[in-house]
Amino acid sequence: MIEQLLTQDNPYRLEKERKASILLQELNQLTYFHSENCHPYQQILYKTNTDRSASILEEVPFLPVQLFKMLPLYSIPQEEHFKVLTSSGTTGQQVSQIYIDRTTAQLQSRALNVIVRDFLGTQRLPMIIIDTDIMKNRTNFSARTAGTIGFSQFGRNHMYLFDSEMNINWEQLGLFLQRHEGQPKLLFGFTFIIWEYLLQASRRSGKRIDLSGSVLIHGGGWKKLQEQAVDNGTFKRLLYEHFGISRIYNYYGMVEQVGSIFMECDEGYLHTPDFADVLIRNPETLKPVSFGETGLIQVLSVLPKSYPGHSLLTEDVGVMVGEDNCTCGRRGKYFHVHGRIPKAEPRGCSDTFSKI
Repeated sequence: MIEQLLTQDNPYRLEKERKASILLQELNQLTYFHSENCHPYQQILYKTNTDRSASILEEVPFLPVQLFKMLPLYSIPQEEHFKVLTSSGTTGQQVSQIYIDRTTAQLQSRALNVIVRDFLGTQRLPMIIIDTDIMKNRTNFSARTAGTIGFSQFGRNHMYLFDSEMNINWEQLGLFLQRHEGQPKLLFGFTFIIWEYLLQASRRSGKRIDLSGSVLIHGGGWKKLQEQAVDNGTFKRLLYEHFGISRIYNYYGMVEQVGSIFMECDEGYLHTPDFADVLIRNPETLKPVSFGETGLIQVLSVLPKSYPGHSLLTEDVGVMVGEDNCTCGRRGKYFHVHGRIPKAEPRGCSDTFSKI
């Protein structure tokens, strides 16, 4: 069934009853597989007296995302470890380590492709990566590097905007814009990096760049922007005023579930694709809450085959807005993310430069 989900042109086509049925079957299979092949996960289920077979999605057992910073969790032999992804974190913090085999890596890439193509179409545009070239190690790298590699497949003639000191390379940028004059461009970067090292640096220099007609995709932590009283609306408005970029898509994702990203539609909502889902839980009771109620975000994905990351309770707070009725036309649940729970460490890809 997962093969069918990843070969569809539209990853937001399933109505809720059909989607819930497919996800439940796939997630139950993953719970069983990981409990048979990952001893720590097996012990967690055993000691918490958790049934491996759920009858509804809300009953699928979940792990706190922080657990990946405390234990090596994988369900494949060590010789099959194809990649090790690490979460972003400042110096001295523990980081998650996610063990990926080739099968999982392929599923992640295909999932990302079908999601992003739904927003961008199939044409590969000249691409500006709003970062320095961080492609140092293709087998052991951070979420920031993984995100850059993943999204680079949607562009061509790639240009890294910054030098090694995170300064805009104005000369190369000028040549790039001249070479692709009159063409829309694809831009990708992490939220705080775009804000601080592109937008603010451009404003300080007094230089303006015409990127009208281009598309920007960005993700990562908002914590540092929230500290500066910058919300999503302000972020978009200033990027439009300074660069002329009107198509700006935020996404919500994490290294613990690479590939299963939740893209923001033109109405400003994050959407769940057919192969992933979101639940909102009360932070005190951990019971599911109704639409419109704020709580902890639980993410579900059928992609993690090499580690027990198919059902995770995050440290992010959000609210479910609706399901199957967004005016953008996409089916599935749609939601907002409000930020981190109090005292949770900032861990967005763009909130740090230490793990590249």
